[in-house]
Amino acid sequence: MRSDLFILPFNLGLWFILLYCIARCVVWFRDLSRTDKLRLQRGFFGKAFGQSLREIFMESLLHRKIFRVNPVLGYMHMSLAFGWFLLILFGTIEADLLGDRHLNPPHKAIFFRFYNPGPAGSGLKLFFSFLMDFILAFILSGLLIAVVKRFIPKAVGMKKTTTHTVTDRLALASLWLIFPARLMAESFTSATDGGGSFLTGNLGQMLATAFPSQNLAMPFWWLYSLALGTFFILLPRTRYLHIPVELFLIFMRNSGITTGDRHGSYADVEIHSCSSCGVCLNSCQMAINAGVTNIQPVYLNKSLRENGEANGVAFNCLMCGRCEEVCPVGIETTAVRMIQRREEPAARDMTGIWKGFIRTRQAAARAHAEPETKQAYRFLKAAEAGKADVAFFAGCMTHLTPGVIRSMETLFGEAGIKYTFIDRESGVCCGRPLMLAGKEKEARELINHNSRLIWASGAKTVVTPCPICYKVFSESYYLEAEVMHHSQFINRLIEREKLNLRFTGEPVVWHDPCELGRGSGVYDEPRQVLSHVTRLKTVPGQEEMGLCCGGSLGNLSLPAAARRKISAAAAASLASSGAATLVTGCPMCKKTFNPVSEIPVKDIAEVVTAAIYDRKAGVEVVKTDTVECNSYGS
Repeated sequence: MRSDLFILPFNLGLWFILLYCIARCVVWFRDLSRTDKLRLQRGFFGKAFGQSLREIFMESLLHRKIFRVNPVLGYMHMSLAFGWFLLILFGTIEADLLGDRHLNPPHKAIFFRFYNPGPAGSGLKLFFSFLMDFILAFILSGLLIAVVKRFIPKAVGMKKTTTHTVTDRLALASLWLIFPARLMAESFTSATDGGGSFLTGNLGQMLATAFPSQNLAMPFWWLYSLALGTFFILLPRTRYLHIPVELFLIFMRNSGITTGDRHGSYADVEIHSCSSCGVCLNSCQMAINAGVTNIQPVYLNKSLRENGEANGVAFNCLMCGRCEEVCPVGIETTAVRMIQRREEPAARDMTGIWKGFIRTRQAAARAHAEPETKQAYRFLKAAEAGKADVAFFAGCMTHLTPGVIRSMETLFGEAGIKYTFIDRESGVCCGRPLMLAGKEKEARELINHNSRLIWASGAKTVVTPCPICYKVFSESYYLEAEVMHHSQFINRLIEREKLNLRFTGEPVVWHDPCELGRGSGVYDEPRQVLSHVTRLKTVPGQEEMGLCCGGSLGNLSLPAAARRKISAAAAASLASSGAATLVTGCPMCKKTFNPVSEIPVKDIAEVVTAAIYDRKAGVEVVKTDTVECNSYGS
């Protein structure tokens, strides 16, 4: 009788990882806030439970998001994850129906061919024999792609793969061994005792002609068990911990728990749910265009898992959010990085650097030299704002692109809008750049100052041309007024027929600024505005996957040459649409694109101003950055 001592490595590994995962989830649950604990408890007994199961099936098993990004990678991940799941599921059913008894221990399903060798015969046994061979072949096809990906990433559409620790490599080697070892064990067993189907049966017969099957079956059963046990025991110390942790993350997320602005259990679960798939590498413009390939979320999460520190990686990022859009696990990568910027000791006194951005006037420049926070913000003196229903806040970068301000003032005048220019003379930064540097306290000083001005104006609507200002006004200010990006406000004016505009027919391409598009979800209104006055072209790399201009205030360590490469590549991609003009809704993007773009770069307000049509005079009024002229309409 054959000994089944070989099952010990599998059993030890299985029980170890089960107990570890239970203990880890208990700790994460214990450290949740009371509110989040209640959310999670309700989630397990409500609608969120069904949503979580659906998401687990679609994303954790079928890997739908990866399929959308790269079908080859999607198939690879699906074959390994879904295939392994099917192998366990149907193996358990097979053991229950065709084994010696019902409710078998796990090893009876995993090693079913060892305990139940012999010819497949007919009926259920024949069906399961074929099915299990088919699933195993499915998994092995994905494993082949995984091996190719590891050594030749370009062959599967990846520019670069992630680096591995020694422990990761051991775990990967054991993972790669599991299914070939099973194939060989079942093939040699079928050659000795009969059985098997189109894969293991035929392979077994072929191997029997050259090898002593009876002597080799047992070593491969041992190898199969050792590979499984080793993988399970190494799991907690490797990237592969994401396999069980991701399930917990999905239940937490669908229960309404979010990352927040401080490190906690949910953020820790997100960090351990990162699969290190490398998809974020292929979406990062710093990697694609500037060759910076060690700061993406996969490496940030890896650093945090291994030693709890980001080691400066957190600050070397454009914060554009493209990686978050493609993350197959749904990790809030930008929020996780922001937490590290706030909490990492390397918040390295970024205050001194960011003061350069909060200066919009000489008074602020004089205050820049003051060492203490209270002294540094003495320039935030009480200011008066005019009373109006609409408050216009230009922001620092818009003051550096005065053509945008002139265009907005023209549009306000044409539409008969009474407005107050909040930061015309003594304005200060909205506070968002300081937030990106992790300096929440300093940012709050600016937020409070601007809030008082807006409240004093009595405005019901706040309009800003800057997506950075728009995002911080919407999320971090406590205002009773409606906050609108100027593209939204212009669209409202057009819908209410407040502007006389002429369709110019000019072919243009719209650039989605990061903070406006991915950051705030504003995609439709700018396109509606441009479609009203121009011929809008489309190009890949728009909307959710819109390209960052490279001028992001989220990264002050990126060299100018690297920024220029990112900007030039983005501008060239947009220009490939065949458009005559690149249109954006961000003064920072306009300023960044201007030196590198093959085609003129304009703000959306400038494009609309150029289309104003004076019906009485029969002329089209054109505004530019430097001149104002009249051209006769046809």
